[in-house]
Amino acid sequence: MDDWRSPLRAGVLIVSALSAGLAGAQPALQQALTYPSRPVRFIVPFPPGGGNDIVGRILAQRLNEAFGVPVVVDNRGGAGGTIGTDIAAKAPPDGHTMLINNISLAVNATLVPKLPYDTIRDLAPVTLVGRQANLLVVNPTLAAASVRELLALARAKPGQIVYGSGGIGTASHLATELLKLMTRTDMVHVPYKGLGPALTDLMGGRVQLIISTMASALPLVKSGKLRPLAVTTAQRTPFFPELPTMAEAGVPGYEFSTWYGLLVPGGTPKAVVEKLNGAAGKVLRSPALKDQFASQGLEATPGSPAEFGAYLNSEVEKWGKVVRASGARPD
Repeated sequence: MDDWRSPLRAGVLIVSALSAGLAGAQPALQQALTYPSRPVRFIVPFPPGGGNDIVGRILAQRLNEAFGVPVVVDNRGGAGGTIGTDIAAKAPPDGHTMLINNISLAVNATLVPKLPYDTIRDLAPVTLVGRQANLLVVNPTLAAASVRELLALARAKPGQIVYGSGGIGTASHLATELLKLMTRTDMVHVPYKGLGPALTDLMGGRVQLIISTMASALPLVKSGKLRPLAVTTAQRTPFFPELPTMAEAGVPGYEFSTWYGLLVPGGTPKAVVEKLNGAAGKVLRSPALKDQFASQGLEATPGSPAEFGAYLNSEVEKWGKVVRASGARPD
Protein backbone atom coordinates (compact mmCIF):
# COMPACT_ATOMS: atom_id res chain seq x y z
CA MET A 1 0.00 0.00 0.00
CA ASP A 2 2.80 2.41 0.99
CA ASP A 3 4.69 1.70 -2.24
CA TRP A 4 2.41 3.91 -4.35
CA ARG A 5 1.65 6.43 -1.61
CA SER A 6 5.28 7.38 -0.93
CA PRO A 7 5.92 8.79 -4.41
CA LEU A 8 2.58 10.56 -4.22
CA ARG A 9 3.51 12.18 -0.92
CA ALA A 10 6.90 13.19 -2.39
CA GLY A 11 5.17 14.77 -5.35
CA VAL A 12 2.84 16.70 -3.08
CA LEU A 13 5.81 17.94 -1.05
CA ILE A 14 7.64 19.09 -4.21
CA VAL A 15 4.60 20.92 -5.51
CA SER A 16 4.09 22.54 -2.10
CA ALA A 17 7.72 23.66 -1.98
CA LEU A 18 7.52 25.11 -5.50
CA SER A 19 4.31 26.91 -4.64
CA ALA A 20 5.88 28.36 -1.49
CA GLY A 21 8.91 29.49 -3.48
CA LEU A 22 6.77 31.15 -6.11
CA ALA A 23 4.69 32.83 -3.44
CA GLY A 24 7.85 34.14 -1.78
CA ALA A 25 9.20 35.45 -5.07
CA GLN A 26 5.94 37.13 -6.03
CA PRO A 27 6.30 40.28 -3.87
CA ALA A 28 9.86 40.91 -5.11
CA LEU A 29 8.78 40.36 -8.73
CA GLN A 30 5.82 42.68 -8.32
CA GLN A 31 8.09 45.27 -6.68
CA ALA A 32 10.44 45.12 -9.67
CA LEU A 33 7.58 45.49 -12.16
CA THR A 34 6.29 48.64 -10.48
CA TYR A 35 9.72 50.09 -9.56
CA PRO A 36 10.17 52.98 -9.10
CA SER A 37 6.75 53.72 -7.65
CA ARG A 38 7.63 56.98 -5.89
CA PRO A 39 10.44 59.59 -5.76
CA VAL A 40 13.93 58.19 -5.34
CA ARG A 41 16.36 59.51 -2.73
CA PHE A 42 19.84 59.82 -4.22
CA ILE A 43 22.38 60.15 -1.40
CA VAL A 44 25.69 61.90 -2.05
CA PRO A 45 27.83 61.35 1.08
CA PHE A 46 29.93 64.49 0.49
CA PRO A 47 29.21 68.26 0.44
CA PRO A 48 28.03 69.99 -2.75
CA GLY A 49 30.62 71.02 -5.33
CA GLY A 50 33.06 68.11 -5.13
CA GLY A 51 33.66 65.39 -7.70
CA ASN A 52 31.25 62.93 -6.08
CA ASP A 53 28.52 65.58 -6.05
CA ILE A 54 29.11 66.55 -9.70
CA VAL A 55 29.01 62.93 -10.90
CA GLY A 56 25.99 62.18 -8.71
CA ARG A 57 23.97 65.12 -10.01
CA ILE A 58 24.69 64.24 -13.64
CA LEU A 59 23.57 60.64 -13.08
CA ALA A 60 20.55 61.59 -10.95
CA GLN A 61 19.29 63.97 -13.62
CA ARG A 62 19.55 61.29 -16.31
CA LEU A 63 17.84 58.66 -14.13
CA ASN A 64 15.09 61.16 -13.39
CA GLU A 65 14.44 61.40 -17.12
CA ALA A 66 14.64 57.62 -17.59
CA PHE A 67 12.32 56.72 -14.70
CA GLY A 68 9.81 59.54 -15.01
CA VAL A 69 9.82 60.07 -11.25
CA PRO A 70 11.88 62.60 -9.26
CA VAL A 71 15.39 61.44 -8.33
CA VAL A 72 16.26 63.84 -5.53
CA VAL A 73 19.91 64.47 -4.62
CA ASP A 74 20.47 64.47 -0.85
CA ASN A 75 23.95 65.66 0.22
CA ARG A 76 24.87 64.04 3.55
CA GLY A 77 28.54 64.94 3.94
CA GLY A 78 30.77 64.33 6.93
CA ALA A 79 33.31 61.88 8.38
CA GLY A 80 34.92 61.15 5.01
CA GLY A 81 31.68 59.93 3.48
CA THR A 82 30.74 57.51 6.25
CA ILE A 83 27.71 59.46 7.54
CA GLY A 84 25.84 59.48 4.23
CA THR A 85 26.91 55.91 3.48
CA ASP A 86 25.54 54.74 6.82
CA ILE A 87 22.20 56.44 6.09
CA ALA A 88 22.00 54.63 2.76
CA ALA A 89 23.02 51.29 4.24
CA LYS A 90 20.23 51.48 6.84
CA ALA A 91 17.49 52.67 4.43
CA PRO A 92 14.61 50.35 3.42
CA PRO A 93 15.96 47.88 0.81
CA ASP A 94 13.43 48.64 -1.91
CA GLY A 95 15.53 50.55 -4.46
CA HIS A 96 14.08 53.95 -3.57
CA THR A 97 17.31 54.96 -1.84
CA MET A 98 20.49 55.04 -3.93
CA LEU A 99 24.06 55.91 -3.00
CA ILE A 100 26.77 57.33 -5.24
CA ASN A 101 30.17 56.79 -3.65
CA ASN A 102 33.78 56.70 -4.71
CA ILE A 103 37.10 55.11 -3.84
CA SER A 104 36.72 56.36 -0.25
CA LEU A 105 34.13 53.61 0.24
CA ALA A 106 36.89 51.00 -0.18
CA VAL A 107 39.48 53.01 1.78
CA ASN A 108 37.19 53.64 4.77
CA ALA A 109 36.64 49.89 5.21
CA THR A 110 40.13 49.80 6.77
CA LEU A 111 40.86 53.44 7.56
CA VAL A 112 37.88 54.05 9.87
CA PRO A 113 37.76 51.94 13.03
CA LYS A 114 34.32 50.65 14.04
CA LEU A 115 32.41 51.62 10.92
CA PRO A 116 28.66 51.73 11.65
CA TYR A 117 28.02 49.54 8.58
CA ASP A 118 29.63 46.61 6.81
CA THR A 119 30.92 47.80 3.44
CA ILE A 120 30.27 44.50 1.66
CA ARG A 121 27.26 43.08 3.53
CA ASP A 122 25.15 46.22 4.03
CA LEU A 123 25.39 47.64 0.50
CA ALA A 124 24.42 46.07 -2.82
CA PRO A 125 26.51 47.10 -5.85
CA VAL A 126 24.52 48.23 -8.91
CA THR A 127 27.18 49.39 -11.36
CA LEU A 128 30.54 51.05 -11.61
CA VAL A 129 29.70 54.52 -12.91
CA GLY A 130 32.98 56.01 -14.08
CA ARG A 131 36.71 56.39 -13.62
CA GLN A 132 38.85 59.49 -13.56
CA ALA A 133 42.57 59.38 -14.22
CA ASN A 134 44.96 61.15 -11.87
CA LEU A 135 48.20 62.90 -12.71
CA LEU A 136 51.53 62.78 -10.93
CA VAL A 137 52.54 66.44 -11.05
CA VAL A 138 55.65 68.21 -9.75
CA ASN A 139 56.87 71.75 -9.37
CA PRO A 140 58.60 72.75 -12.62
CA THR A 141 61.76 73.72 -10.72
CA LEU A 142 62.24 70.16 -9.41
CA ALA A 143 65.23 68.43 -11.00
CA ALA A 144 63.11 65.56 -12.27
CA ALA A 145 61.67 65.43 -15.79
CA SER A 146 60.39 61.85 -15.48
CA VAL A 147 59.14 59.38 -12.90
CA ARG A 148 62.45 57.52 -13.01
CA GLU A 149 64.35 60.74 -12.26
CA LEU A 150 61.92 61.54 -9.43
CA LEU A 151 62.43 58.12 -7.84
CA ALA A 152 66.22 58.41 -8.24
CA LEU A 153 66.07 61.78 -6.49
CA ALA A 154 63.94 60.35 -3.67
CA ARG A 155 66.40 57.48 -3.17
CA ALA A 156 69.36 59.85 -3.19
CA LYS A 157 67.66 62.11 -0.63
CA PRO A 158 65.59 59.83 1.65
CA GLY A 159 63.11 61.81 3.77
CA GLN A 160 63.80 65.08 1.94
CA ILE A 161 61.26 64.93 -0.89
CA VAL A 162 57.91 66.24 0.35
CA TYR A 163 54.56 65.38 -1.17
CA GLY A 164 51.22 67.05 -0.53
CA SER A 165 47.70 65.65 -0.39
CA GLY A 166 44.12 66.71 0.20
CA GLY A 167 44.23 65.20 3.69
CA ILE A 168 44.96 62.00 5.60
CA GLY A 169 43.22 59.02 4.03
CA THR A 170 42.28 60.88 0.86
CA ALA A 171 42.94 59.45 -2.59
CA SER A 172 45.89 61.79 -3.18
CA HIS A 173 47.46 60.63 0.09
CA LEU A 174 47.03 56.88 -0.37
CA ALA A 175 47.90 56.94 -4.08
CA THR A 176 51.31 58.37 -3.13
CA GLU A 177 51.68 55.91 -0.27
CA LEU A 178 51.05 53.13 -2.79
CA LEU A 179 53.85 54.60 -4.93
CA LYS A 180 56.17 54.69 -1.91
CA LEU A 181 55.27 51.10 -1.01
CA MET A 182 55.85 49.77 -4.53
CA THR A 183 59.12 51.66 -5.06
CA ARG A 184 60.47 51.46 -1.49
CA THR A 185 61.13 55.17 -1.36
CA ASP A 186 61.02 57.47 1.66
CA MET A 187 59.05 60.68 1.09
CA VAL A 188 57.47 62.99 3.67
CA HIS A 189 53.71 63.60 3.68
CA VAL A 190 52.16 67.03 4.29
CA PRO A 191 48.33 66.81 4.44
CA TYR A 192 46.16 69.82 3.59
CA LYS A 193 42.50 70.60 4.08
CA GLY A 194 41.65 69.83 0.49
CA LEU A 195 43.49 69.39 -2.78
CA GLY A 196 43.22 73.07 -3.75
CA PRO A 197 45.50 74.38 -0.96
CA ALA A 198 47.92 71.51 -1.60
CA LEU A 199 48.23 72.41 -5.28
CA THR A 200 48.76 76.05 -4.35
CA ASP A 201 51.71 75.06 -2.16
CA LEU A 202 53.03 72.79 -4.91
CA MET A 203 53.11 75.78 -7.27
CA GLY A 204 54.86 77.76 -4.53
CA GLY A 205 57.52 75.09 -4.09
CA ARG A 206 56.63 74.21 -0.50
CA VAL A 207 55.98 70.60 -1.55
CA GLN A 208 57.58 68.81 -4.50
CA LEU A 209 54.87 66.52 -5.87
CA ILE A 210 51.18 65.60 -5.69
CA ILE A 211 49.06 62.89 -7.26
CA SER A 212 46.05 64.96 -8.25
CA THR A 213 42.74 64.42 -9.99
CA MET A 214 42.86 65.26 -13.68
CA ALA A 215 40.17 67.94 -13.33
CA SER A 216 42.11 69.81 -10.62
CA ALA A 217 45.60 69.56 -12.14
CA LEU A 218 44.96 69.96 -15.87
CA PRO A 219 44.41 73.75 -15.93
CA LEU A 220 47.64 74.25 -13.96
CA VAL A 221 49.51 71.90 -16.30
CA LYS A 222 48.22 73.70 -19.39
CA SER A 223 49.29 77.06 -17.97
CA GLY A 224 52.80 75.73 -17.28
CA LYS A 225 52.50 76.12 -13.51
CA LEU A 226 52.94 72.37 -12.92
CA ARG A 227 54.84 69.64 -14.76
CA PRO A 228 53.07 66.30 -15.37
CA LEU A 229 55.19 63.15 -15.19
CA ALA A 230 52.65 60.34 -15.61
CA VAL A 231 49.03 59.31 -15.57
CA THR A 232 48.04 56.82 -12.87
CA THR A 233 45.67 54.57 -14.82
CA ALA A 234 46.68 51.24 -16.38
CA GLN A 235 46.16 52.67 -19.88
CA ARG A 236 46.91 56.12 -21.24
CA THR A 237 44.03 58.53 -20.94
CA PRO A 238 42.35 59.96 -24.06
CA PHE A 239 42.31 63.31 -22.25
CA PHE A 240 46.15 63.39 -22.18
CA PRO A 241 47.30 60.75 -24.71
CA GLU A 242 50.95 61.83 -24.89
CA LEU A 243 51.50 61.27 -21.15
CA PRO A 244 52.93 57.84 -20.15
CA THR A 245 51.30 55.61 -17.56
CA MET A 246 53.11 55.02 -14.27
CA ALA A 247 53.88 51.48 -15.46
CA GLU A 248 55.43 52.82 -18.67
CA ALA A 249 57.30 55.44 -16.67
CA GLY A 250 59.08 52.91 -14.46
CA VAL A 251 56.63 51.53 -11.86
CA PRO A 252 55.30 48.21 -13.27
CA GLY A 253 51.92 47.20 -11.86
CA TYR A 254 51.02 50.63 -10.50
CA GLU A 255 47.38 51.48 -11.14
CA PHE A 256 45.17 54.03 -9.48
CA SER A 257 42.03 55.82 -10.56
CA THR A 258 39.35 57.81 -8.82
CA TRP A 259 36.23 55.75 -9.42
CA TYR A 260 32.54 56.26 -8.70
CA GLY A 261 29.92 53.59 -8.15
CA LEU A 262 26.16 53.28 -7.67
CA LEU A 263 24.85 51.20 -4.76
CA VAL A 264 21.61 50.45 -2.92
CA PRO A 265 20.95 49.06 0.58
CA GLY A 266 21.89 45.43 1.10
CA GLY A 267 18.90 43.11 0.80
CA THR A 268 17.35 45.03 -2.10
CA PRO A 269 15.59 42.42 -4.31
CA LYS A 270 17.80 41.16 -7.11
CA ALA A 271 15.10 41.97 -9.68
CA VAL A 272 15.08 45.62 -8.55
CA VAL A 273 18.90 45.80 -8.65
CA GLU A 274 18.90 44.37 -12.17
CA LYS A 275 16.23 46.81 -13.35
CA LEU A 276 18.20 49.72 -11.90
CA ASN A 277 21.39 48.36 -13.45
CA GLY A 278 19.71 48.24 -16.85
CA ALA A 279 18.46 51.80 -16.58
CA ALA A 280 21.79 53.13 -15.30
CA GLY A 281 23.70 51.22 -17.98
CA LYS A 282 21.57 52.70 -20.74
CA VAL A 283 22.12 56.18 -19.33
CA LEU A 284 25.88 55.68 -18.95
CA ARG A 285 26.19 54.50 -22.57
CA SER A 286 24.35 57.52 -23.96
CA PRO A 287 26.40 60.04 -25.97
CA ALA A 288 24.94 62.94 -23.97
CA LEU A 289 26.18 61.59 -20.64
CA LYS A 290 29.55 60.61 -22.08
CA ASP A 291 29.99 64.21 -23.21
CA GLN A 292 29.07 65.50 -19.74
CA PHE A 293 31.55 63.11 -18.14
CA ALA A 294 34.29 64.00 -20.62
CA SER A 295 34.02 67.64 -19.57
CA GLN A 296 35.03 66.45 -16.08
CA GLY A 297 37.85 64.20 -17.32
CA LEU A 298 35.70 61.14 -16.62
CA GLU A 299 35.16 57.96 -18.60
CA ALA A 300 31.81 56.16 -18.16
CA THR A 301 32.30 52.51 -17.13
CA PRO A 302 28.94 50.70 -16.92
CA GLY A 303 28.93 47.02 -15.99
CA SER A 304 27.02 44.32 -14.13
CA PRO A 305 26.35 44.28 -10.36
CA ALA A 306 28.61 41.21 -10.07
CA GLU A 307 31.47 42.97 -11.85
CA PHE A 308 31.21 46.01 -9.61
CA GLY A 309 30.95 43.77 -6.53
CA ALA A 310 34.15 41.94 -7.47
CA TYR A 311 35.92 45.24 -8.17
CA LEU A 312 34.81 46.70 -4.84
CA ASN A 313 36.11 43.65 -3.01
CA SER A 314 39.47 43.93 -4.76
CA GLU A 315 39.68 47.65 -3.94
CA VAL A 316 38.91 47.04 -0.25
CA GLU A 317 41.73 44.49 -0.15
CA LYS A 318 44.18 46.65 -2.13
CA TRP A 319 43.70 49.85 -0.11
CA GLY A 320 43.51 47.96 3.16
CA LYS A 321 47.14 46.94 2.62
CA VAL A 322 48.16 50.52 1.82
CA VAL A 323 46.32 51.98 4.83
CA ARG A 324 47.92 49.47 7.19
CA ALA A 325 51.39 50.00 5.71
CA SER A 326 51.10 53.79 5.92
CA GLY A 327 49.72 53.80 9.45
CA ALA A 328 47.07 56.31 8.31
CA ARG A 329 44.32 57.28 10.73
CA PRO A 330 41.29 59.49 10.02
CA ASP A 331 41.59 63.19 10.89
